[in-house]
Amino acid sequence: MLNSIIAAAAAPAAEAANPYGLMEALEQGGIIAWTVFIILVGMSVGTFYVLFTKLIEQQKVINQYKKVRTTFWRSNSLKEGVAKLEKNSAYKQLVDDGIAAQEQHSKLTDPVEAHDWLHGSLARSENAINWKLGGGLAFLATVGSTSPFVGLFGTVIGIYRALIKIGASGQASIDAVAGPVGEALIMTALGLVVAVPAVLAYNFLQRRNKAIAEDLSSFSTDLLGYMVSNGAVKPVVGSPAPAQVGKPVPATATKA
Repeated sequence: MLNSIIAAAAAPAAEAANPYGLMEALEQGGIIAWTVFIILVGMSVGTFYVLFTKLIEQQKVINQYKKVRTTFWRSNSLKEGVAKLEKNSAYKQLVDDGIAAQEQHSKLTDPVEAHDWLHGSLARSENAINWKLGGGLAFLATVGSTSPFVGLFGTVIGIYRALIKIGASGQASIDAVAGPVGEALIMTALGLVVAVPAVLAYNFLQRRNKAIAEDLSSFSTDLLGYMVSNGAVKPVVGSPAPAQVGKPVPATATKA
């Protein structure tokens, strides 16, 4: 009776111990399995770090554009508008570079049209901002394309170890190959788990960067028109009055 009670109490503990879990597979795989696992974990951590930092950076630029539309173009002069922008604003950088280019144009010894000179300066400033926003995306693209192959390397090593055990034992028993094959499948799964978020993050951030680039290009065009016209040309601020739906249109009187 006592022996049966002890056996019943020990049964759940034996079932809870899984000899084919992640840690057990890494222990069986040795230094190669641990190296592959650490590389994949590092890639995953780097992916989420880039994702969240770039989201914060992009959101700042998006909020800056909203402020530009509501405050900058309501100013009476360019310098007054610059004073209303944030110190490290991307749009302040564009305006500062435009003002600097306008001041430098008068110092040129070789005649260059002001429009071409300002357009080139604003384009360089715009490209610098876009390049900064694109920082880190190359890492996501690299992780998305290489992490499955890193996992595949662990898979190949696991299959190789399984074949060695089969050759050493002379028979393909489940006990001999379950550990190495399980390790191989885990490495494949880890490679995919790291790759999928990296690809999704890359596409998501790239789409947001394109939208920001369009906003920068639109502001740069408006700024160029404002500067070459001495403030006479600037975008219309505010939305037009909403149309009155349902109000009858008066008929135009016609002469008989």
